[in-house]
Amino acid sequence: MTQTNEAAQKKPLWRRYVLWGMPIGGVLVAFTAGIIFWGGFNTAMEATNTKEFCVSCHEMRDFVYEEYKGTIHDVNRSGVGAVCSDCHVPKDWTHKMIRKIKASKEVWGKITGKINTEEKFETHRLSLAMNEWQRMKRTDSRECRNCHDFESMMPEFQKPRARQQHLNAMTTGQTCIDCHKGIAHSNIRDRATDEYLEALEAPDPRFIREIPEAYLESLARIEALEAEEAATVKAARAAEQEAVQARIASAVEAAREEERALAAGQEMEAAAGGTVAPDLDWDAVASSDMTLFYPGQASFEWVQNGKQHGGARPLTKGGDQCTTCHAKELEAIGTKIVGGTEDTEPTPIPGKPGIINASVQAAHDGENLYVRMQWPESIHAPVPFVDGGKMDPDNAVKVAMMIAGTGIEMGEQVGCWATCHADNTYMPFDPGAEAIAANGDIAARLAAEGSVTKYLSESRSSIEVRGRRGKPQGGWDQLKAAEEIDQYLTDGTFMDLMRVYADGSGSNGYLLERRVENEGEFASEATLSAGMWTVVFSRPLAGAEGDVPLEAGKTYTVGFAIHDDFADARFHHVTLNTSMALDNSDVQLNVVGQ
Repeated sequence: MTQTNEAAQKKPLWRRYVLWGMPIGGVLVAFTAGIIFWGGFNTAMEATNTKEFCVSCHEMRDFVYEEYKGTIHDVNRSGVGAVCSDCHVPKDWTHKMIRKIKASKEVWGKITGKINTEEKFETHRLSLAMNEWQRMKRTDSRECRNCHDFESMMPEFQKPRARQQHLNAMTTGQTCIDCHKGIAHSNIRDRATDEYLEALEAPDPRFIREIPEAYLESLARIEALEAEEAATVKAARAAEQEAVQARIASAVEAAREEERALAAGQEMEAAAGGTVAPDLDWDAVASSDMTLFYPGQASFEWVQNGKQHGGARPLTKGGDQCTTCHAKELEAIGTKIVGGTEDTEPTPIPGKPGIINASVQAAHDGENLYVRMQWPESIHAPVPFVDGGKMDPDNAVKVAMMIAGTGIEMGEQVGCWATCHADNTYMPFDPGAEAIAANGDIAARLAAEGSVTKYLSESRSSIEVRGRRGKPQGGWDQLKAAEEIDQYLTDGTFMDLMRVYADGSGSNGYLLERRVENEGEFASEATLSAGMWTVVFSRPLAGAEGDVPLEAGKTYTVGFAIHDDFADARFHHVTLNTSMALDNSDVQLNVVGQ
């Protein structure tokens, strides 16, 4: 009887065993409920991460989604698109939950209609964008790095500027969002204040990365390949130039023979000239191939302004030269600008070439500098906003060479760009003849008659770079005292300037507060033969006042400009900063002693 009662009182199996202080049955129920809850919760959570959910409200569908469609993150050559959550929702659970909780206030915005019209959305667009910029800055662009990784970016598959900027980012501690704003939506970076952008985009030492060995190996491979391709192109151009010179020599000889036959003893002067450096053997002087590109209205202020020029920070803060990023993309830049752009060329000239490929040779005899430039003649492209289509009817071409003196702001980085300002003639903030005339004292000191020539920032008490509160960029009328400017000239803070015109005449001078011609010794000639322009000029190495003295053992920053096809003012082609030295093969332009 006792055994029967014990069996009757025995607990069921699901209650008989205890786990973590709970009957096993309860644990199983809780576990099953947890699975169901987690599955449902996770399913709901993932549902809110789909593109369809994100664009289910009209604010996203009509405003943001329309901007996203067709961008590189929507459709691309790989066929892998990034949807809203890929960029705006972290992948790991903890940060995902934090992001979802913070995003819940967006529901309140939806309920109250904070951005339910396009006008309201535009009003709040900047603050919405700034929230995302700051979030991505704090996390080292975590969502970008879910798909993109510095260690997997091989320079061999990047454009020169991209590879350099990514290299800079790794070494200085920059992150994706510093440069890549507006890649899936409208870029409204220019609406933010300069102070905000300066703080946001400053490098963060925590983000500095060791450059991967694979990256360096890839960089070495592509640089070697590009050097080989450049050598091939140079050899082809040299052969083409030799052929042109042969045709010139043949034409000259034929002309001489014809002249001898017509007038016994009379001999026509060689079309190629030779009066400036008649004894110099140019065949023994290596030539430097230079690409001169069309710059449009990209002024010295423009390149320093982060809202206008993406490379402003590397230039002004990182000490990069213009060539650091742009040396290998001059043709692309020139072609883009010459075709017309909103900020750099509002008045394009149809048919004008984006670049001019020229060869430059330099030599010295211990006393004088000799320079020879050659380039093919351009096809005439009439200027639509000038009567007759020629801005300077007297000069089919003009050539200029500048040598940077000492103490010029960013002189070694930008070369002659330091003289190009936003308020020069034909530039966006050209003051115009009336404003110049209204500043009589300044106009008289600048010898300005209706236009402002190039100048150095050092000659002005202030230069407006960013155009804050609608101020015009530049500082043409902020002229320093004459005594200060004279001291700059004495100290060598000026840009040495030599110019040659189509008829072979030339001028020697300098740029400081304005363009000035000095009394320095100078000789020049220019000829056009068989479709090839040849310009030769010389000046003493020591020079005179306003000339940069050229000495062995020193490296100088120079720049060249060609006004082709009767062009004037800013409608020229220019080089970027170019290094020059006497008897030094490591620089871009080696002045060879003979």
